Amino acid sequence: MTLRQVLIVAMAVTSVSVAAQSGDKYSIRLERVPVANAREGEGIRGRGTGTAMLAGNRLTINVSFEGLATPATVARLHRGVARGARGPVLGDLTITKGTSGIIGGTIDLKPEDLADLKLGKLYVQVHSEKGMAPDGHNLWGWLLR
Repeated sequence: MTLRQVLIVAMAVTSVSVAAQSGDKYSIRLERVPVANAREGEGIRGRGTGTAMLAGNRLTINVSFEGLATPATVARLHRGVARGARGPVLGDLTITKGTSGIIGGTIDLKPEDLADLKLGKLYVQVHSEKGMAPDGHNLWGWLLR
């Protein structure tokens, strides 16, 4: 091989390696879950921000939240039936059991989950103690590029 060919191969390997390590990054912004009845939504508060990194089929989520009216109980990754519409659970995440804290976890996605991630159909939902929010649903945030 010529020096030029060696350099081209080295640059190609380096760029593939860097791309494989960095993965796809998604932003998450937690906001109040919309409710049908305005009275049901009274007292629901809180917000959060974070990221999700995709490496292969592994999605790693890191989010911080604050300002919930009642302590968080559960956080889950969901797939919406359409962008902006609720859907089934894909997996549980770890969450601080308080009115502020962190959410984290890694979930292995199936091919159909990966396709829906790229379409903006995956979201994180935070549940809190019942009373302030209908069924304890408090915040959600869509994974967006």
